[in-house]
Amino acid sequence: MNAPLRRVGVVVMVLFGLLFANLNWVQFQKADEYRTSDYNGRVQVADYKRKRGNIEAGGTAVATSKETTGKLKFLRTYPGGAEYAHVLGYKPVNLADKGIEQVEDDFLAGNSDQLIGDRIKDMFTGDESGGGNVLLSLSKKAQNAAYNQLRNNQVGAKRGAAIAIDPRTGAVQALVSMPSFDPNPLASHTGSEAAAAFNKLDQDPAEPLKNRALAETLPPGSTFKIVVAAAALENGVTKTTQIPAGPSWTPPTSGTPISNAEQSICPQPKVTLLTAVTDSCNTGFAQLGVRLGADTIKEKARQFGFEQEDLTVGHLGKNGLPTAASRTGDIQNPDGTTDEAALAQSSIGQNNVRMTPLEGAMIVSAIANSGRQMRPYLVQQLLAPDRTTSYYTAKPQELRQPVEPQVAADLREMMVSVVQNGTGRKAAISGYTVGGKTGTAQSAPDRPDHGWFIGFALDKNGTPISAVCVMLEQAGPGGSGEAARIAGQIMKAAIADPGGR
Repeated sequence: MNAPLRRVGVVVMVLFGLLFANLNWVQFQKADEYRTSDYNGRVQVADYKRKRGNIEAGGTAVATSKETTGKLKFLRTYPGGAEYAHVLGYKPVNLADKGIEQVEDDFLAGNSDQLIGDRIKDMFTGDESGGGNVLLSLSKKAQNAAYNQLRNNQVGAKRGAAIAIDPRTGAVQALVSMPSFDPNPLASHTGSEAAAAFNKLDQDPAEPLKNRALAETLPPGSTFKIVVAAAALENGVTKTTQIPAGPSWTPPTSGTPISNAEQSICPQPKVTLLTAVTDSCNTGFAQLGVRLGADTIKEKARQFGFEQEDLTVGHLGKNGLPTAASRTGDIQNPDGTTDEAALAQSSIGQNNVRMTPLEGAMIVSAIANSGRQMRPYLVQQLLAPDRTTSYYTAKPQELRQPVEPQVAADLREMMVSVVQNGTGRKAAISGYTVGGKTGTAQSAPDRPDHGWFIGFALDKNGTPISAVCVMLEQAGPGGSGEAARIAGQIMKAAIADPGGR
């Protein structure tokens, strides 16, 4: 009789022990997870009891909170609507936060350790605590130009992106992805309405929730020739060096010829590097890339930022919006030797080369800034709820120096020639020095080509003002010219309002 009772007692003690261990696990290990869970109703009520701080661009609130009479006291609203959606993201009740709303959630919600002094002060004064305010680097005029020009592009492209950066600081002046979406329905306090709005966007084949400026990678076409030109300038080639060209060229390992976009482009056997960039000579760059070698091309692309997997865009002191890595891709045969046909195609931005619009803007910003590439950022300043104290102000950080100042100067001269004499004329701005490079990239045999443009604007003193990349997905004929025109409009707006305030 005693033995069975002892066994029962042992089992009960083990069960109590497990229960005790589980309670400790929940209290000490899982507490934060449960406290911040989107499904914790008490947390939701507490979270919405305090007024969330504003997110502002150019002195205007583009995300704010207004008081309601419902169970949740404040409703998050987005006066900027779709224009700022891919920067701001959204703050839903029962869905995951996105964008700057997620990155700066603690500060906006008033929970940040930085704001503890404000919370203590409010305890003594009896004032209601509020969240901190996030000021973005965006230029209102540049953002508006990017949004409207993309949406109303003249070639009928339905998908694309534009991003502008201040080359001197890395401050993002504009960031737009097309198609966009209205974040307001996603912040609805009615769960069924918010879920329905999200599901509709999530299931849309056009992928409006995707931030194409940071996360889309597509073949960059001839914009990649700037990377190849940089490698050439560092390996004995000058602007006036004659390089092999011609109307057509077939790589030694392939029976597929590479030709130029038009018969009038560099039909002569040799052209200068300056002419090859200005006229976008495919045959010249294909042969130049094979001459330089795969390792040289890949290394120069890496120095400009290709292959970087940990770059975020937001607050310089911590994480921000995630980005996709740009890639040069495989240029090898199965036995490990260089596939010269693939290398020739890669040298004109085809084959497996893939680039984000962000990377395109970073390449050209480094060239505009004498070879120094600054880390891009969106968060310019963090202000207390009462706006009297600044808890953070962005201090520009150099990310890398992909080219020396002289190489950058040579590249600028060649890119200015593209806008003055070549395929980028539509980007010109009266009274300013504008350089750039167009790119047309094959999408698929049954789909229209992508259109690209990367460019910069300098003032009369040679000071860089803005560096821009515009991508029009499956834009077809005229896509790169339209991308150049849009880039010119964005840079013109950035000249009038450089942002960062």
